[in-house]
Amino acid sequence: MKQIKKSLPLSCPSCASPLKVTSLACEACDTTVSGSFELPLLARLSADDLQFVIDFVKTSGSLKLMAQQLGLSYPTVRNRLDDIIANIEKIEKNIKIP
Repeated sequence: MKQIKKSLPLSCPSCASPLKVTSLACEACDTTVSGSFELPLLARLSADDLQFVIDFVKTSGSLKLMAQQLGLSYPTVRNRLDDIIANIEKIEKNIKIP
């Protein structure tokens, strides 16, 4: 049976507000930690954007190497990075610092 990979929901399906983590559990000892925790900034990116960031780090930040690996032009990869940077800046503006 093929297992379906679930993605982390980032917004409320009812009102589209950002979701928070309210519970974490240890599967080894059944300990549960409850509270209200913000998602890390990178966890708020889409799966595709997060994979791009992971690939970027794995290539030591070489857009030229990423372009070769992805089979895309350098300007296309550069534009994708610029879009992700803009998205990160937008997320940072929406994070409320206590």
